[in-house]
Amino acid sequence: MTTTSETPLSWEPALSVRQVLTLERVLAGEPEVVAGAGQLDRPVRWVHVAEAADVGVMLSGGEMVLTTGVLLAGDEAKQAEYIQSLHRAEASAVVLGLGRAFPAPPEVMRRAAERCGLPMVVLHRPFPFAELTEEVQSRLVRRKFAAVSLSETVRTELTALITAGAPLQRLLDEVARHSGCPVVVTNLAHRVLATAGERSAVDDVLRDWERVARQASACADGGWIGTELGGRGERWGRLLLCGYRGDAATGRLLADRAAEALVLHRMLGAGSAHSWEEESAQSLLTDLVSGVVPAGRLLPRARAAGLPVNRRTFVPLVVLGRATDELDRVLRLLGLPGLVAELAADVAAVLLSLARDQDAEVLTAHFAARLRAGSGTVVAASDPRTSWDDVPAGLREARHVADAVAGSSAALDLPAVVRLKDVHLRGLIRLLRDDPQVQSFAERELGGLLGDAGPELLNVLRTYLATGRNKSRTAQLHHVSRPALYRRLEAIQTLLGADLDDFEQAASVHIALLAHDAQQG
Repeated sequence: MTTTSETPLSWEPALSVRQVLTLERVLAGEPEVVAGAGQLDRPVRWVHVAEAADVGVMLSGGEMVLTTGVLLAGDEAKQAEYIQSLHRAEASAVVLGLGRAFPAPPEVMRRAAERCGLPMVVLHRPFPFAELTEEVQSRLVRRKFAAVSLSETVRTELTALITAGAPLQRLLDEVARHSGCPVVVTNLAHRVLATAGERSAVDDVLRDWERVARQASACADGGWIGTELGGRGERWGRLLLCGYRGDAATGRLLADRAAEALVLHRMLGAGSAHSWEEESAQSLLTDLVSGVVPAGRLLPRARAAGLPVNRRTFVPLVVLGRATDELDRVLRLLGLPGLVAELAADVAAVLLSLARDQDAEVLTAHFAARLRAGSGTVVAASDPRTSWDDVPAGLREARHVADAVAGSSAALDLPAVVRLKDVHLRGLIRLLRDDPQVQSFAERELGGLLGDAGPELLNVLRTYLATGRNKSRTAQLHHVSRPALYRRLEAIQTLLGADLDDFEQAASVHIALLAHDAQQG
């Protein structure tokens, strides 16, 4: 696993030069920045007092060096070399206490520091360097302890969640809670697989995701901290803390712990890069179907997930009897952009996104034909939608159509793509199935067939009515002789107290049976 940091030093919690200059003890010395003002956000890893011209050999990088310049006075060559040595050692800044050696900022040192981009600060009032050293070192130690403590806390909590079988979203919610900023997981193509954090803040991040993703890849400024996800020489994703407001090094440590947990989550089989894509699509389509979140607020998520949304025709589908990976495969085979998600066992939602000049009905029929070849798969669809705001209603309509034909023996006679106009009475009954009066009607009409003695006869009745009261076809489907079927039909009519040869009574029983089947699921 790799991260955006380049050296081990950058992982240690640090104060910036700017933060050090705002400390009360430092302000008492009346600090003035005379060079390198644009580099004040450099991290200060440690504070070091040094006078020798070759001070760089004693440094390892990231130090703020304090000096009175007593060994440099009167020798401009040594003064220039002193600054060059600090620059080569990657010191964070140099602080010069003005006094007997230098009553005013030395111009040679100032110019050299400006050329190197090294912050140079002078103190106009006498100042005990020991106090500054003590103040900064104690703050750094406290920061380091706090960062390590946070790191271990996050690692323990995430490991516990993984052990308990928690999904990816639960892990990311915990990371977002600790970081206080949006968390985004992407694949290598920058497509968003999962997010966590305050919804409005996440939406702001996703609103212009393509630009934001490129910017985040280029640098870690502005609190954007990125960590690559992968292992065993393979990279398969990226985790981003978006706009982290705490100490940058602590943020990188937090991102590192989160990345370790996600890699472990995948290695233990709790998830994979592919399943994360499925979870992302499922979350988006489930929110669209439910209507709880306005469609407009879901548009950034759809765009960040890689779904084309500008000037498109959307075709909402619900497919029965096919796995989501097979639906994905067919979409790729046909070159159709879309999202796929499992809504329930053997029930999947598909949202196609087509160009306006493409024939939506022809392409939908082509997709359905590929799926139905050699199987009893049902593809339910609503009419194409040209507005994103109409997509939720379209998905709910497709789900309703799928519910109306689910488990129906008539499904074999349905068109390749089933729409609302194809489900007729069955669709109406599905809509009304939760009405108490409809439930009461079904129980009253079916009577004795709902008891222990009725299940077999109920199946015969279902087939008899579905075939248009065709006795020969019913006997054939139930593998019984016609006399045997007649005896069963007589028993059914006796239990119902109805004459199935009478059209109105047969229709009433048929409606009750459709309502009963709808209520049963």
